[in-house]
Amino acid sequence: MSGSARPSHPKGHPGSSPRSHHVPARKISTGSADMLRAVVMAAKKNKAKEKEKGASRQDEDAVKEEEAMAWKLLSLTQINILLEQDIAGVQSYMEMFLNLKEPLTSLKQAALLDYYVSGFWWAKALDFTPVQLGGLLTLLNMLMNNIETKHMTLEDNIQELRNAMAGIGRRNSEKSGGFEFFTVDQAKAIINYLKISIFQHYTLYEFLFYTPREEIVLGDENVVELVKPADSPFPAPLEEGLANDIYSKFIAQTPGEEDATKEMEGGVPMEEEAEAETIVDPLTGYTIEDVQMVLGQITDEMLSGIQTEINERLQTQQEAYSARIDKLKKA
Repeated sequence: MSGSARPSHPKGHPGSSPRSHHVPARKISTGSADMLRAVVMAAKKNKAKEKEKGASRQDEDAVKEEEAMAWKLLSLTQINILLEQDIAGVQSYMEMFLNLKEPLTSLKQAALLDYYVSGFWWAKALDFTPVQLGGLLTLLNMLMNNIETKHMTLEDNIQELRNAMAGIGRRNSEKSGGFEFFTVDQAKAIINYLKISIFQHYTLYEFLFYTPREEIVLGDENVVELVKPADSPFPAPLEEGLANDIYSKFIAQTPGEEDATKEMEGGVPMEEEAEAETIVDPLTGYTIEDVQMVLGQITDEMLSGIQTEINERLQTQQEAYSARIDKLKKA
């Protein structure tokens, strides 16, 4: 019995059976592995999120850098204002935005205003986005500034355009001019537009900026003649039609002055002289029959003279024809 009896050992004693000792050890290792696995997975997820955030930040920074080229000349708010206007409104607001104070009198300002308004309206007709519209205006300003301030030749300015257009159609290109928000088709259309708008008239723009111009003040003097009082004749007679001394002495006088002059000279007024004269009718004493008789005599005399002249001409022509007929008979 003593051999069959087994001493009891306290729980966890080194002498306890191996089975009872390793069971809890297995449970601990399994839980630790799960925790480690969860920690590793969470760390991987965090790293992936950080990478995604970093990539998105880089993309946002790239977009911001690209869009920054669009607002070198005008802001997004100003572009949106221009989009709501018609052609007259675009011209008016462009004058204000570009600080062009004298476009009606300054040839330089008028040319610049037409340059920017035409470019904006052309791009608007092609449905450019606000960013693309701002980028086009920035590009136009860069090329014009190269002429005005840097005095670039046509070849150098075309090279500047080529550098600005580099990278269009390629994402994250090493050579980038900052205008990647344009598509390839839009870039081709812009180049063709610049050929006919600025490069074709390059010499004229150089002349506009480099050649000093004289300020010509145009004026027109107008003589305004006021209506004279009603008591004097108006308008005055032409100088070549009447001598000045005669006009001033006899015509330019007012009615009161004329009466005083006549009284001083002791003359008789014209109306009284006209009344004093008797009007004699030259036909007084003649009846209608007398007038008809006189007119008949005159008519007869005229007709008789005409008849005589006609007869003489007919006789002359008859003699001439008779002479010709005699010659023909003899022949």
